[in-house]
Amino acid sequence: MQVEIWSDVVCPWCAIGKRRFETALADFEHRDEVEVRYRSFELDPTTPRTVEGNATQRLADKYGVPLAQAEAMQQRVIEQAAGEGLDFRFDQARPGNTVDAHRLLHLAADRGRQAELKERLLLAYFTEGEPIGELDTLVRLAGQAGLDEAEARSVLESDKYLADVRDDQATARAFGISGVPFFVLDRKFGVSGAQPAEVLLSALRQAYAAAHPLSMVNDGDNGNACDDGSCAV
Repeated sequence: MQVEIWSDVVCPWCAIGKRRFETALADFEHRDEVEVRYRSFELDPTTPRTVEGNATQRLADKYGVPLAQAEAMQQRVIEQAAGEGLDFRFDQARPGNTVDAHRLLHLAADRGRQAELKERLLLAYFTEGEPIGELDTLVRLAGQAGLDEAEARSVLESDKYLADVRDDQATARAFGISGVPFFVLDRKFGVSGAQPAEVLLSALRQAYAAAHPLSMVNDGDNGNACDDGSCAV
């Protein structure tokens, strides 16, 4: 069973949704049969590699609201994140273009370290104030997630995996995905947003049941069984 998660590494609800999905997966009876793959989604592909100012000011500018209102909006997200054990520090977050982070996530998938790199990138951006779009930072974070730093640098200095990122984005458009996180289960079931763990667990069970229909082994012969009131007592 495959679960694909479209998300961005600067998306707060993606980090929250990741935690909620992990909670759901831990309670799923068939969790050992689930393959999780993170797919690329850029919230703003036009963002420069390095952005001046902090995330709060950027939010205020984006929606044309006072800085205090942007801070209040972020505070609500911070509280939601805290409920999932996450420590968001928007006051020191350093935004930037995320296409290179997504390229490294494809490399990490090929090396069996995608989950580790995804977690490292989210922590770096939301808690540690790392400049998420800068090459040297990404190389260092990749190394901390278990990747070879020389290989990571080589990837970022080329256009390797860019086509994979664009393919993920094209698939998202084909599926009608316009916001993240978005969970796709076996390419049959979709869940939009950072839903509660209970909702995600229900989706896992539904997708698993659809992939494992009950098969009869006696050709429909009910044998000795009570039905249609024949065993009324």
